[in-house]
Amino acid sequence: MQSSQKTQVQTHTGEKPYGCEECSRQFSRLGHLKTHVRTHTGEKPYKCEECSRQFSRLGQLKTHVRTHTGEKPYKCEECSRQFSHLSTLKTHMRTHTGEKPYRCEECSRQFSRLGYLKTHMQTHTGEKPYRCEECSRQFGQLGNLMTHMHTHTGEKPYKCEECSKQFSQLSQLKRHMRTHTGDRPYRCEECCWQFSRLGHLKRHVRTHTGEKPYKCEECSRQFSQLDNLKTHMRTHTGEKPYRCEECSKQFCQQSGLMAHMPTHTDEKPYRCEDCSGQFCDLGTLIRHMRTHTGEKPYKCEECSRQFSRLRTLKTHMQTHTGEKPYRCEECSRQFSTLAHLKKHMRTHTGEKPYRCEECSRQFSELGNLKKHMRTHTGEKPYKCEECSRQFSHLDTLKTHMQTHTGEKPYRCEECNRQFSTLTHLKSHMRTHTGEKPYKCEECSRQFSQLGNLKTHVRTHTGEKLYRCEECSKQFSESGSLKRHVRTHTGVTLQV
Repeated sequence: MQSSQKTQVQTHTGEKPYGCEECSRQFSRLGHLKTHVRTHTGEKPYKCEECSRQFSRLGQLKTHVRTHTGEKPYKCEECSRQFSHLSTLKTHMRTHTGEKPYRCEECSRQFSRLGYLKTHMQTHTGEKPYRCEECSRQFGQLGNLMTHMHTHTGEKPYKCEECSKQFSQLSQLKRHMRTHTGDRPYRCEECCWQFSRLGHLKRHVRTHTGEKPYKCEECSRQFSQLDNLKTHMRTHTGEKPYRCEECSKQFCQQSGLMAHMPTHTDEKPYRCEDCSGQFCDLGTLIRHMRTHTGEKPYKCEECSRQFSRLRTLKTHMQTHTGEKPYRCEECSRQFSTLAHLKKHMRTHTGEKPYRCEECSRQFSELGNLKKHMRTHTGEKPYKCEECSRQFSHLDTLKTHMQTHTGEKPYRCEECNRQFSTLTHLKSHMRTHTGEKPYKCEECSRQFSQLGNLKTHVRTHTGEKLYRCEECSKQFSESGSLKRHVRTHTGVTLQV
């Protein structure tokens, strides 16, 4: 009883009569000193009967045994969650109380756990005490080093119970699990969209703020996502890291390679319910569906014009900014899109990669081949709403529409005469300039209009395209046929 009273008095007086011979640290109780001495001697007298692990303190052994028994004697009064350690319960209670007793002296930030504060302090000191023996990379936290080591060992200790896929990091497994659960814990405050990853939410928020933190050093163009900057940089470097194993064609984006691959397999697993058209990737089907729905989800902030494709909107925006990032190395002409530059380059190389299967004629642009094919198929998809006349080319329909509207938007600067088409104006201008660009290969005679040259050439070939329906007489010019027809009708030409 006397010893107990003496110990109690020391807790009030602060007296610590028991000193450690090794480090001079002092204790109020002899038992505490004995326990402390084991940190110097390494003695661990308490052994677990289950796994033979040893401990320097009896309390540590008791706590450890609960990992085998599953005992969790400490219960949270707020949420009924149970814990095996009292200290873990105390730490957990702070999630309810919001208490953050550990404060950073540098920036006043507060933390609920001492470990969090210690880790945070390294952001101020720059300390990275944990070093990888393989590559010498250093880390501020032991956990980060252990995770990093998996990149050397190839170890993937975290396994998905649903699909057996394995991961090197617990955080990767947690993210992966959301693909099974559909959980999206990160929510945008602006539009309430939800995301499965915090990184995805941060990128999305930039669509509201307009922030573009990633800048191209070459042309100063800015991007909201790092991946977009990396992809853009390939337009300067010409790098195409994605290569098709079948035909060796290379692509600057993985999505481009993925879309290309079905051209070898002919696989088109995505089918349109409206027209039964089939597509090799989902994105192409979604874009195709807008041709049925008329949906144009991409809107220009400058002029409110809307587009069915994001790429088309981006190209359109250059009409406002005047940006032409693609330059021809041959003639220095600049273009707003890479596709336009590629088409232009064919004017230098003479390349005509598109060939007609019917007549073997070749074209430098796919659009020109498609228009040409209509001369074989007779297809006329463009119809005039006024007179129902049909045309094979959209430009021809637009020109025809001016016969109804009377519009003549092209004006001669010399004589103020107006024309419905630019071609007609150009032909007319030759009456002022005297230019005759069309030359006969037989006699070197020159003409201001191509039609006149073609008519003249028939005087050499003897070809007579125009035939009288009454007597079958043939003529090389339409004017000659018209004059001849009057000999049958009796109509006289008035002078």
